[in-house]
Amino acid sequence: MRFDGIYTPVIAPHDAAGGIDRDAFVAMVDFLIEEGVHGIIVGGSTGEYYAQSLEERAELARLAQESIAGRVPLIVGTGAIRLPDSIAMAETAAEVGADAILIGSPPYTVPTERENALNALAIERAANLPVMLYNYPGRMGVEMGEEFLDRVGRSRNFVAIKESSGDINRVHLLARDYPHISMACGMDDQALEFFAWGARSWVAGGANFLPAEHIALWRACAVEGDFAKGRRIMSALLPLMRLLEQGGKFIQTIKHGVDMRGMRAGPPRPPLRPLNKDDKRALEQVVRVLRRTVAEIEAERARPAEQTRDEQKRPEQKKKDVA
Repeated sequence: MRFDGIYTPVIAPHDAAGGIDRDAFVAMVDFLIEEGVHGIIVGGSTGEYYAQSLEERAELARLAQESIAGRVPLIVGTGAIRLPDSIAMAETAAEVGADAILIGSPPYTVPTERENALNALAIERAANLPVMLYNYPGRMGVEMGEEFLDRVGRSRNFVAIKESSGDINRVHLLARDYPHISMACGMDDQALEFFAWGARSWVAGGANFLPAEHIALWRACAVEGDFAKGRRIMSALLPLMRLLEQGGKFIQTIKHGVDMRGMRAGPPRPPLRPLNKDDKRALEQVVRVLRRTVAEIEAERARPAEQTRDEQKRPEQKKKDVA
């Protein structure tokens, strides 16, 4: 499997009582596919897997696959502290017909690189599906270092890594020394840098409510190779990225963004709480400006080349008219 494009770690909508809103979940999946995202990830941290039972996680994986109906790839998250729980999710992924699994380090346990690699290999064997690794030392407590990558890289199923360390040197390492493991952007405020170093995919939580704008940056950089345009789009996105990556309220912000688009997100599960009024206003202002700016940049792309040339000639024509 080749990861290419925007892969959205879909939220888990909740009703007022905190239960999973299945109709809203199906609507989210349909919305994302209609907007053009290239894949759906269920059971990631954006989907609040850590606050769900294994039964709920398995149900969402099945519901996602039924809703997707082959339109885009499905990736199922296997994250858990206990290896048997991760294996259970890997087996569920294979059972429902998922296209790949997401494997992170077990949080809190702080395994050695060898222990972490053996853990990942056990999960991979349970599914025998393509694997996207998830390196997020800020939450998991350990890094998927070179010893880890060398060990798991012996299996052809380990085809990609979502890099969320925030360390740009990791991007350099992966691009130069591990080109057989494709790099996916997992740090939103570094998306431009990832694409400059050859990343072909972006696991973007913000794409839950701004899929078109995330696709615009991916297309400009990864498809068109137009990094001048990419810098303009990234500049428009950066205020949102700062809210997501530096505000400490990642899931709450994304859920309010979904509500802003007219869909049902519901509250996050405890211990998280919804955004306060000030945070909501800040997000709403950022999104208004962002959408307008990216739309203007994209409108330039859609403008016929002849019209652009005519506009460039107008100043010269005006000079002749004055003369």
